[in-house]
Amino acid sequence: MKNVQVQTLLLIIKNEKILLGMKKRGFGVGRYNGFGGKLDPGEAPLQAARREMKEETGVDVRNITKCGVIKFFSGIRETIEMHVYRTDMYEGEFQESEEMRPKWFRFNRIPYSRMWPDDQHWLPLVITGKKVRAHFFFNEKDEIIKKQVMVY
Repeated sequence: MKNVQVQTLLLIIKNEKILLGMKKRGFGVGRYNGFGGKLDPGEAPLQAARREMKEETGVDVRNITKCGVIKFFSGIRETIEMHVYRTDMYEGEFQESEEMRPKWFRFNRIPYSRMWPDDQHWLPLVITGKKVRAHFFFNEKDEIIKKQVMVY
């Protein structure tokens, strides 16, 4: 069995807008995504979400709510278990980092065609305040071959 890599994704959702970042390097380059990444040794997912947001945007976040867990399965990469969070409270000025360029989008203008293909299946649920558990199975071309999305 492949190793499971635990990651985080934190979304800032406020006034019917969502903050996404254009990934500038590494895995997912050229796609819009929320902010997050791998956990450091000994770090809990919530701590990692806060740290990654600060590193990628320059802002501190408060009042974070867990929205779910999404697992990604692929024949070519290790399994990813992503802990998804959201908040509407932050302090500081958003800044572009070496890794991400933040940009606000109205809910009706979210650029799903420039995001991971799974986002269109779970992100609308999270935006409306629902909590999700999902499994996505990808082929070697990063196309979804099987999905399961549950609201709880």
